Amino acid sequence: MSSHCLRFLSHGPVQTMAVAVPYVLRVRPNRASFRRSRTALRGRASIVGTPVGIPSGEDEIIAAAGKEASGFEPSVWRDFFINYEPKPLQRSEGWMVERAEKLKDDVRTMFETCDSTEGRLQLVDAIQHLGIDHLFKEEIEYSLSEINASEFISSSLHDVALRFRLLRQHGFHVSPDVFNKFKGDDGRFVSGITNDPRGLLSLYNAAHLLTHDEPELEEAISFATQHLASLSSGTDLNPHLIDQINRALDVPLPRTYRRMETLCYMPEYRQEEGHIPILLELAMLDFNLLQHVHLKELKAISEWWKDLYGYMGLSYIRDRVVESYVWSYVVFYEEDSALARMIFTKIIAFIILMDDTYDSYATIQECRKLNEAIQRWDESATAFLPEYMKKFYSALLKTFKEFQIHVEDDGQYRIDHTKKAFQNLSAYYLQEAEWSYQNYKPSFEEQVALSTVTSTVPLLCVSTTVGRGDALTNEAFEWAANDIGAKIACAKITRFMNDIAAFKRGRKNRGDVVSTVECYMNENKVTSEGAFTKIDLMIEDEWRTINQALCEHRELLPAVQQVLNLAICATFFYGKRKDAYTFSTHLQETVESLFVRPVSI
Repeated sequence: MSSHCLRFLSHGPVQTMAVAVPYVLRVRPNRASFRRSRTALRGRASIVGTPVGIPSGEDEIIAAAGKEASGFEPSVWRDFFINYEPKPLQRSEGWMVERAEKLKDDVRTMFETCDSTEGRLQLVDAIQHLGIDHLFKEEIEYSLSEINASEFISSSLHDVALRFRLLRQHGFHVSPDVFNKFKGDDGRFVSGITNDPRGLLSLYNAAHLLTHDEPELEEAISFATQHLASLSSGTDLNPHLIDQINRALDVPLPRTYRRMETLCYMPEYRQEEGHIPILLELAMLDFNLLQHVHLKELKAISEWWKDLYGYMGLSYIRDRVVESYVWSYVVFYEEDSALARMIFTKIIAFIILMDDTYDSYATIQECRKLNEAIQRWDESATAFLPEYMKKFYSALLKTFKEFQIHVEDDGQYRIDHTKKAFQNLSAYYLQEAEWSYQNYKPSFEEQVALSTVTSTVPLLCVSTTVGRGDALTNEAFEWAANDIGAKIACAKITRFMNDIAAFKRGRKNRGDVVSTVECYMNENKVTSEGAFTKIDLMIEDEWRTINQALCEHRELLPAVQQVLNLAICATFFYGKRKDAYTFSTHLQETVESLFVRPVSI
């Protein structure tokens, strides 16, 4: 990362805001009960002689009440990355960069000399699976365009399914009819392919790129799932293939977080017949070089958050800076995305500050004042805010001004849209607060409609475009800012997975505004498991909407892929009905693997 980018990350506390996480990334605290506690404590403070609005004394009381109300675990990573000194690499960084450049030239030569469709498919798949596709975007685009335009005849289920998956992932529409050759006269898959575990796994992963009204791919998923589950429990397969099957049955490959999948796949790829050693070596070098970049960012962000957390003096704000950085890292990890990654994390930081203030601390009157100030977006509005909100509001305005300094001229338009989306989110948060204050019981449909937009995904979709420069066209930005279908699909996936994880943990919202899970249970008179089953089907339907956007907007692929990455964030943090963001001990091994332990070369 350039020193310029690190300076942007490390400005003083008034100029910047710490990395944090949006509403959708954690379980909401008991807002109603906390507000009642806070009001009572304010009364007590006045009685014993501490003036209302003066933080001394009241802060300690309210901080204790807030801790009791929210019950958040302390940070696993407090000061860890500030003080962390990486172990020396096996080779010097200069040697690694030079060697990686040589290997990249060798791989480009492989693209030029590979003359078979099967060979190019295997090459692209290995490069993607090893996490180095960001180094060969042009070569991959050219190869897949040629493959899509040419006729392909193969009796290999693996090759047919691999072609289907790679093309659909890159926005090319491929008909499910390509799998008809593996079906009998009755239209069902023939039993013979059950003896091809590699082909079945490829079919399973490919079929999860289904769009709406593709029952043949639903059948493929059901068929492959049944037989893969049986195969994975046996002992006849190679252990690395069993591991791949089990990971896919947990999270299909198109929905998995690819950096973690890369770490799992690198040692497996070494064992595959016909593996290409230079690809593996390049993947290892690239991972370690990028890890060095991300460690610098983590150190700077952790220092930044520590300073800002003290500067703001808002003890009710959650301390999840590393987990929040991971959220941004899932969306874009490439070195040339450093500026966009920093801007994105700053925006998330202000989301968490605003969200926790609305949810956990402010009275309804203060919520209304905060929203009024954010809608005005003017320094003069600071005067009528409560004391504890003033630093937050001032820093919000100053940081958005700072964004304008660091983006290109044509990026100002994107910042304006991001500001408007932030104002919209504030209004949605106020609506939730009003529901809580009025003891309003929404229907399932009403709750989904509001909690989808308070999921912050509409704002985050726009935020991912800031600082991208020419990597994202203006047309792609317009789609990210204005498209409804894919954004709402992503928001629903995130909201539903969050609410299920919260309910399973027993930390559902006990205030007056119930979660989507509770609304569905109450409205349909079903158990929690019945609600989970129905909501899981809704989640699957939303994935189809995102898959459809990939093929319908291929010319805007970078923007659509960012929406896909935001949906993958939900799978990453809320898989297996767990909330790995709020209860971050679930994430400890993952963070160490991604950022602390280099790959052994």
